[in-house]
Amino acid sequence: MSVDSTLAPSAIGDLIGAFKPLWVRRLQEEIDDRIANVTTVLNEYGFDGYGLSPLQLRQGALFGALLYRYYFRCETYGIENVPDGPFLLISNHAGQLPFDGMMLTTAMLLEATPPRIVRGMAEYYVSELPFVSVAAARGGSLTGTPRNCINLLKAGEVVMAFPEGARGMNKPFTQRYKLQRFGLGFMRLALEAGVPIVPVSIVGSEEQQPGITNLRKLGKALGAPAMPITLTFPWLGPLGLLPMPTKYHMYFHDPMHFEGDPNDEDAKIIDQVDQVRAVIEEGFQRGLRERNGVFS
Repeated sequence: MSVDSTLAPSAIGDLIGAFKPLWVRRLQEEIDDRIANVTTVLNEYGFDGYGLSPLQLRQGALFGALLYRYYFRCETYGIENVPDGPFLLISNHAGQLPFDGMMLTTAMLLEATPPRIVRGMAEYYVSELPFVSVAAARGGSLTGTPRNCINLLKAGEVVMAFPEGARGMNKPFTQRYKLQRFGLGFMRLALEAGVPIVPVSIVGSEEQQPGITNLRKLGKALGAPAMPITLTFPWLGPLGLLPMPTKYHMYFHDPMHFEGDPNDEDAKIIDQVDQVRAVIEEGFQRGLRERNGVFS
């Protein structure tokens, strides 16, 4: 079954859509066209084998696209070079909340040719959150286990991972554009699956929500990997979670191909990981040189 078979709008949906501004309706039509050009195997209930629902993806994609076009005003460079078939999308991670992952996913849907649905590898704690875990699965995210990742890659999917993890996302503002330690797992997965790695340098997310400190122990006590304190959170309550409208510049680098045994010693894997890290850092330097400011 193809994705477009799930997009038949209901009468209620038509009524609600009639009240949307014309520019929003046109953006939704663009999203629908892009999703309709992506095929996946669905069961009789409209889900794939990992819980993705193209219908719910369509609904969530509009919010991401609005942020992408009009809030963060994202610009991409080099996205035309992403390969067909499966690959790992590897990027820096910052900004306290994972808006960078949302924008990267949206770029691959709206800008890539052909459009691709990116499968994100979420932290383990996400699968334990009520409602959030289901919503993440419906949108294409999975708990980041090696087996899930390998199965998706062997099925021809694009898998997104952030090797810095929470270390990068929740680092203080003084460490912006300084990559934190990369985990080695993504390289072992690429070697096992025999797929290329596409590094991405995101410039702009590092300033969206400047962090003052990170109360890790409190975060762990609450079941989260971190508890960042920012210029606006918790001082402004829920409003403090809103990021600033920094302008995103996303640099997609040429695919990198690696060979070797996924079970090699860490020393050899680290050398390969450092090559990916160096490409992302080089993208930082280009982006910081070329942009006119944090908001432009």
